[in-house]
Amino acid sequence: MTTVPQLRQSARKIWEAALHAASPSACLHRAIKVTNRILSVNGRDIPLNGRVIVVGAGKAAARMAQVTEEIFGDAISDGLVVTKHDHGLPLGRIRLVEAGHPIPDLTGVQAVHDMRELLSSLSANDIVICLISGGGSALWPSPADGITLAEKQEVTHMLLRAGATIQELNGVRKHLSSVKGGQLARWAAPARVVSLIMSDVIGDPLDFIASGPTAPDTTSFDEALATIEKYGISPPHAVLHRLREGAACRIPENPKPEDPLFKRVDNLIIANNRLLVDAANAKAMELGFQTLILGTELEGEAREIARMFSAIAKEVALSGNPLKAPACVLAAGETTVAVRGDGLGGRNQEMALAWAIAMSARALPVPCCFASVASDGTDGPTNAAGGLVDPATCRRAAELGLKPQEFLQQNNSFPFLDATGDLIVTGPTQTNLMDLQILLVG
Repeated sequence: MTTVPQLRQSARKIWEAALHAASPSACLHRAIKVTNRILSVNGRDIPLNGRVIVVGAGKAAARMAQVTEEIFGDAISDGLVVTKHDHGLPLGRIRLVEAGHPIPDLTGVQAVHDMRELLSSLSANDIVICLISGGGSALWPSPADGITLAEKQEVTHMLLRAGATIQELNGVRKHLSSVKGGQLARWAAPARVVSLIMSDVIGDPLDFIASGPTAPDTTSFDEALATIEKYGISPPHAVLHRLREGAACRIPENPKPEDPLFKRVDNLIIANNRLLVDAANAKAMELGFQTLILGTELEGEAREIARMFSAIAKEVALSGNPLKAPACVLAAGETTVAVRGDGLGGRNQEMALAWAIAMSARALPVPCCFASVASDGTDGPTNAAGGLVDPATCRRAAELGLKPQEFLQQNNSFPFLDATGDLIVTGPTQTNLMDLQILLVG
């Protein structure tokens, strides 16, 4: 009979296979090729007759830039990419800046200023390769006129604590920025722009991934204002004033889909969380599990999703539905946490803790375990990627004198999982395709 330690080891193999498939190297080499100064991308060949400028932002930007240098070689004229602190890698022809995430900082602001200078005075023969991955919204801050960085930081922090979705957060960010919502494409005109995008947003909406710097904006000032009102937050006066002025049509909207600007822009999704799930599924089958993919658009409160996974685990163990053990149930997406306490953790760690609590009250006839992992290696403001728990997690906690429910109420999952030995720590993975959930029942 399979043991819990064996299941936990299988879970590790499954998420490692998923992360390997989601590496920027694999994704970029599948998407583009350069031969004799001809760029082949998205079914077309583009001559590299002018300058090649590389810009980018996101948690995967450093590795994406490394691979881009490998592919383009000395065809690259210049470049600048921004990534999160401690995510840097050595580059040759492209300058790298590390900046603040998820709260933007002055380093990021200066990097955007330098990038705008780099994109000035380009010709129609030039090409801009734009490398976009999750985290780009915070790493490319360029506050709009009348908005300070501190004010933008404050409203970002408020929305994060309130549990706003990435779509809602980026909808607000786009209307407080001079680079997001298609405005970078305007800076680069008349050059051709090819954006290579690793999606960390459910459904892959181009204008929400890193707030869509090269994509037409499908949102409005009205919608940004509605998000502020929905969560009942009180942002700085300048933020509220700008959103109200825009909603009253006294500030121009960001460029929309019909803008001729986008005729020379190609936005190409080179990876999303379907890639994660498919690779995880293939590895689970190789390990001998019956598999079921719940979907790639998992949303909702993390602790509620945990209860759903606990219910599935019990059903598989007790009835063999919806599939017989050994079973692997997979999902991907991005949940949220409405912060009620002052603890330390992230949505994946909170989900793992909530699952462990839900499973602790009833013994099952077969072993099981559950993992929730952030594909970028960073779950919330911690150095952990998530948690890997089993039904004995709460028993181990009790032996240490810890009360699981108190930790959950304080959103304090990190120290709890650290104490029980259930943290997942991968370090920066140089990719970012949302989160992966793995339920194994032996």
